[in-house]
Amino acid sequence: MSDANETLNAYILLDRSGSMASRWDEALGSINTYVKALAGATVTLATFDGMDGLKFEVLRDRVPSTEWKDVTPAEATPRGETPLYDALGRIISTAEAAGADRTVIVVMTDGVENHSREVSKYDVYDAVDRCKSKGWQFVFLGADFDAFRQASHFGLHRSQTLRMKSGGFPFGFERLARKTTDYATTGQDIAFTEEEQKEAEK
Repeated sequence: MSDANETLNAYILLDRSGSMASRWDEALGSINTYVKALAGATVTLATFDGMDGLKFEVLRDRVPSTEWKDVTPAEATPRGETPLYDALGRIISTAEAAGADRTVIVVMTDGVENHSREVSKYDVYDAVDRCKSKGWQFVFLGADFDAFRQASHFGLHRSQTLRMKSGGFPFGFERLARKTTDYATTGQDIAFTEEEQKEAEK
């Protein structure tokens, strides 16, 4: 395990497919609050959707959490399909290129894969497994859909997943911030309890 004082590298992958429109403001607001709670972290935020292939856009690239400027709808709005496998492959490659020992990858989507052309679920499973072997943390956040089933395809445990109802995003991200901080300072794995999962669905 890496030294407890090493900077945490956090990567957030946000689905901006068209179906996210009704929950977009809440998602961005919750992400902004989450990042500001990560003292001393370096954060990358990327959005993805599919329009004639993967559209992967990095909105914040390795920004210190203390210098974070709120992401707003003026920078990105929902559109397109959900090439989830392709996007996961891209964000994992981005994180691996940085090579930090203390790394968390957070994925937020409101639906299942439907548009990937480059990466299969088996490729993603292998990439996640490779990263987990380094002690990296993965968190899968589902917005108003059964995230548990989708996350299991990537080898993620149920405790690494939240299914959040609209209105429950702030709670989910607040708990995630606490657990991310614990991971950054002690190396403790990020895991949600059943009670937390039920609360996020209210």
